[in-house]
This record gives sequence, C-alpha cells and structure tokens, in this order.
Amino acid sequence: METDNNTQPSNTGSSRSGFGRHRRKIAPFEIPAHPGDEATPEALEEWSRAKAVNFNQHVIGYGALAEGEWKKANIAEPDLSAMRNYRLERIRQQLRARDLAGIYLYDPLNIRYATDTTNMQIWTMHNPVRACFIATDGPVILYDFHNCEHLSDHSEVVDEVHPGIAWFYFEAGDRTDELAQKWAKVTADLIKTHGGGNKRLAFDQIDSHGVPHLAFHGIQVVYGEDVMEEARKIKSDDEIICMRRAIISCEAAMKEMEDQLTPGMSENDLWSILHAENIRRGGEWIETRLLSSGPRTNPWFQESSARVIDDGDLVAFDTDLIGTYGFCCDISRTWLAGDGRPTNDQKSLYQMAVEQIDYNRELLKPGASFFDLSSKGKSLPDEYLANRYSVLYHGVGLCDEYPAIRYPSDWEKVGYEGSLEPGMVLCVESYVGRHGGHEGVKLEDQILITETGYEQLSAYPLDKRLLGS
Repeated sequence: METDNNTQPSNTGSSRSGFGRHRRKIAPFEIPAHPGDEATPEALEEWSRAKAVNFNQHVIGYGALAEGEWKKANIAEPDLSAMRNYRLERIRQQLRARDLAGIYLYDPLNIRYATDTTNMQIWTMHNPVRACFIATDGPVILYDFHNCEHLSDHSEVVDEVHPGIAWFYFEAGDRTDELAQKWAKVTADLIKTHGGGNKRLAFDQIDSHGVPHLAFHGIQVVYGEDVMEEARKIKSDDEIICMRRAIISCEAAMKEMEDQLTPGMSENDLWSILHAENIRRGGEWIETRLLSSGPRTNPWFQESSARVIDDGDLVAFDTDLIGTYGFCCDISRTWLAGDGRPTNDQKSLYQMAVEQIDYNRELLKPGASFFDLSSKGKSLPDEYLANRYSVLYHGVGLCDEYPAIRYPSDWEKVGYEGSLEPGMVLCVESYVGRHGGHEGVKLEDQILITETGYEQLSAYPLDKRLLGS
C-alpha cells in the first residue's frame, strides 16, 4: 500500500536518520550556504535536506494574517517538538497496554498525529500510498509517496523514510497479489527486527487481501483503530494551544461569511467564503458541505447548493473545518438572512437549540459517564425528536473523534460506556427542526474538559435577533 513499485524498501535500506539519532533542525528561512563543489556526497545530501526543511509548509508557518489574529487574541506559540513526542508516547502507551509489537498506520490523520507530517491528505485517504510503522520499542518508519522523503524533514520523531510498495489495484493492477506478498515480507522483516519476538501487529486500516500474506509469516493482524482513538483523546497543553489558534482562524473566517451574507447570493457563494478564508490562514480542508437555507434547513444534512438565499431565510451550517496545525474546528451556527426580524417560529426553534446546548454543556466535567451524559442530557419534544441530530456530544481533535454520546432513545441500540477525562475536547450538538416542519436550527460548540469542569473554546456569538434580544 505504499508506493514506488520499482524500489524495494527494507528495514536495512537507505534511511534519512538512524533510529534514536536526533536530527539538527533548521530555523525557518535560514538557507544554509552551499558546501562547495568539492563537498562530499554526504555533505551535499545534508545541504539538500537542510534547504528542503526551509521550504516545508509546516516550517514556513501560517503567515501574517493568521499570526496577527493569534497575537491579537494573545494565544501563545505551541512547542511542536514537545507535542510530537507527547503524541508518540501516547501511542506507545496504548501499544504496551495491548501487548503489541507495533502499529501500522494508513489513515492520513493517524499518520499526522503520529508524525506531524502531511502529503496530499485527501488523496491519500482513498489512495493508500502512504503509511507509517511504529515499533513499540524501536523506530518510527514513514513510507512515503514517490520522491517525497523531504516532506517529513521537519519532524524529529520520524527515524527513517522509505519509498513504499503500492499494492492496491490502481497502482498494482494484475500484480496486486505479487506486490502484496512483497509488502508482507518487508513488514514481517520489520517485526522480526523490532518486535522482540512479539508478532502481534495492529493496523488502523488494511485491505483484506494482504492479511493472508501476513499470516504466512506468522504475523497476527490486530484491530488498531482503538489504539489511535484512545491515544488521541487526551490532548496535551501544546495541542490545546494549536486548537485555540485553529478556532481563532476558523471564527475569523466565519465572520467574513456573516459579513458577506446577502439575500440573492447562493448557498455555494456563501460556503465558498469559508473555504477561501480557511486556506488564506493556512487551514487544510473542510470535511463536509453542510450549509443550507430556508426550507432546505429541515431536515438537516442537506449539502450546500445553488439555491438562492431569500430575505428572511434561516441559514444554517456546520464548519467541519480542518484548520491550522491540522486541527478540526467543529462549530455550527444559524443566521437570519437580511435586515428584517425573525418570525416567532424561527425564534422558537433557535431558543430551543440554545437551551439544549446551554443545559448539556453544564453536565460536562471530569468523571462524568457517557451514560449519565446521555440519560441526564436535555433531549427534544416528540415532534422534534424524529429529526434529532445523531449525537448529543462527540469528541474532536484532528477530526471528529471518540467518543460519540447518543440520545437516550438511541442508547440501547448504539450507546457505549466510558467517562470524561481532563484534556478531552468535546462538541455539544443541537439540531432543532419539527418533523415535517419548514425550517431548522443547527448549533454546536467546542468544549475542553478541565481538571474541575469545562472551558468553552469556541466563542462565535449567537444571532441576537434570533435570541429575541
């Protein structure tokens, strides 16, 4: 599932740095001098890598616009090296607890968490050309796309970079099985070298046709998504700083949307503003297309369209935005289009959603069980319950994450136990729309669980007209 079928990687092949060896980090924009025509190949290679670091997007930073907004908000600068090492240790704690030799990652968000590196994130979600092997006691080995070794030069937690073996059909064609066998042999060699006799290897994702080839070498494939979700659920102080910065940028983009919201523009016109402003600030992508207006706001989950927004429409959206540092900003708001006053029905829907968010937010504290949050949370009247959102709360980090805490009516079918811990970040959700009704309201806020309770991270104001104030 990694790429460059003409090159066979191995655990003894060319590596960018030896396991356990700390690499020198080059400061942003500091272009090192050329070592000269008489330089050794090793010196020239080191110079080339040092230059590459300076052009990496993660080293260049997010630019004057985002940096100025963060400075104005007095948001500190994160220690990204400390964050990377924290995350790697979180993963290894989970591996040790499960008696695993290591984990093999394909999900680009899990690779981002483990290494703080990126490469064509959306494309690699459906083309598995990039992977990462993490030994419980051993190296972090990144298998990257063709000629992309330089994209991880900024990350000190990556010990080796190799081209990989692509064994999915688009890349491998009728050689899929042959290349899967080749990949399995390389993987088995990794486990033999770094597993200490343990042949239990976790995967966050794996194509089924590769499993028998691993079994041939005695490798036991173990479900690994729980490893990553449990590792990711508790955020470090530096991760929270990154998330605060991402939210500041997201809410600045939302302000541009609200300022430009005008009857006569299409939903797509309005939605495109959030995309553009996210990219201007160094954000990455938006996960969904959840913006709708007027009668398209009920039921929820209509995707942004060419519909023209009318004066007096409700306009509801969910950012689902992957912003700076790769962090998700999952905030929902509903606005009234135009300069008029809302109808009584619009105000009633809005105030019901606000009351649900306010009530359920106050239940958040360390030690609170998922069952209690579900059973004690504010639900909705019967005529609105059929159109309810899928959860009352959910975790958030690099994307929507564990846990998903359901409505009481859904608990028996899909609910599961657990409890809140300091360092978790949750979103509190509300969608209110009468079954068969004309319009609906979507609200959502992002909340940090602290040692004593909670802190609301999102701060975008509510629509005063819909509040009735």
